[in-house]
Amino acid sequence: MAVHADLDAFRGALPAQGALMGLDLGEKTIGLAVSDMRRSVASPLQTIKRRKFGLDGAALLEQARARAVVGLVLGLPLNMDGSEGPRCQSTRAFARNLTQLTDLPIGFWDERLSTVAAERALLAADTSRRRRAEVIDHVAAGVILQGALDRLAVIRRHGA
Repeated sequence: MAVHADLDAFRGALPAQGALMGLDLGEKTIGLAVSDMRRSVASPLQTIKRRKFGLDGAALLEQARARAVVGLVLGLPLNMDGSEGPRCQSTRAFARNLTQLTDLPIGFWDERLSTVAAERALLAADTSRRRRAEVIDHVAAGVILQGALDRLAVIRRHGA
């Protein structure tokens, strides 16, 4: 199965190099971010307006193919106490459905406070309210992906 419960297993399913794509799944949008081929830096990419799963999946996989992505990292919206609620179930269902469209390995990253971090970064950059609303989802995807990249680098360094 292409969905991995933890980042260690996800790392084991990935080739040595190649870009990863981060996803911030919202009810109305999906934020996308992509890493460089060496998986050091995440860059916000775009936000897709959600329609139907088939269309959403095709749009994000088209972006993945265009950037030679070798794996997907989905933000997992855990509750602040670490428990899983309905949004986590929805994210896990999205991942399972995505396996019907692609063989790319899929991993999860705790996305708690990713939107808060993205908002702070945009405020620090003096981004207008209107522009923040346009980019917040893919900037949050960048925060999610960067967190996963940093953890994958630690795993790689320590051989864990």
